[in-house]
Amino acid sequence: MRIKPEQLESALEKNIAALYLLAGDEPLQLGEAADAVRRAARNAGYNTREVLTVGTGFEWHDLAIATDSLSLFSDKTFVELRMSSTKVGTDGAKALMNYCQGVPADTLLLITMPKLDKAALRTKWFQTIEKSAVVVQLWPIEGAGLLTWLAQRSSKRGLKIDPDGIRLLAARIEGNLLAAVQEIEKLYILHGPSALSKQAVEESVADSSRFDVFKLTECVLAGRINKAMKILNALKAEGIAAPVVLWALTRETRLLLSIKVAVNKGQNKEVVLNQHKLWDKRKQLVSAAVSRIELEQLRQMLLLAAQVDRQIKGQAQGDCWETLLSYCILFYAPPR
Repeated sequence: MRIKPEQLESALEKNIAALYLLAGDEPLQLGEAADAVRRAARNAGYNTREVLTVGTGFEWHDLAIATDSLSLFSDKTFVELRMSSTKVGTDGAKALMNYCQGVPADTLLLITMPKLDKAALRTKWFQTIEKSAVVVQLWPIEGAGLLTWLAQRSSKRGLKIDPDGIRLLAARIEGNLLAAVQEIEKLYILHGPSALSKQAVEESVADSSRFDVFKLTECVLAGRINKAMKILNALKAEGIAAPVVLWALTRETRLLLSIKVAVNKGQNKEVVLNQHKLWDKRKQLVSAAVSRIELEQLRQMLLLAAQVDRQIKGQAQGDCWETLLSYCILFYAPPR
């Protein structure tokens, strides 16, 4: 059953399903939707939790092991399956369909993954899951929808920003919801619960960090590792949220991986680049990166991305910024 993102909270209050699938590329939306499911599961007594991250070397039989295992201290188990791609392979498809055909009792499975494209929606594994799960597809918030979202988000924080101020805020954050939340929090800290004019917003809100993040991605695509390191250190010093940086780097990695795989299969590189609708400057950067970076490097990047995500959430040891630095370095390949 598919429901809209705004229906998830009320659906969770009415009834806890045994299986949820959340799909989308916007990190804030995906993170908050997953948090809502986690809270509901915890409140419903699912006290035993296990997280599985699908990546290189992942064994799909681990899903069956995790969902069949019961804790000595709890008879309800919450399993989170984090997928970095909608391409699950033969073993993954079989494991997911088998799970749906015999969902374990007292087990709640939450699957998170990137945006589901048309090809993924037509697969047997997804169609099988859709019959058993609550499916929430998370789409980018744009245009008038973004203005409404910003106004509602500000209102929840006790801020009443006039329409011109909301439009200015939308222009500054450029659709980056993580940056938007950060700026709204900054406004609340500076002004407290109050009504704010466009001028107040203009004086308080700096140009979105997304522009600096874009500079970082331009540098890593170009292989300018020294410049990328300086930008990364600056982002950290400015207090930019690590998830924003991770989102930007992961987006580039997935793009490069998709193009690299297609080219390695014999598809024309120019045709593949055009299919992704890249503008001229970006097209040149991406093309150069695809030629420079090996497939194995891209796979290592996704593994590091998963590690950064766990470090950010406190589920893995280590400094997420140091791992992000290692991530950036992987974009660099010295001349052969």
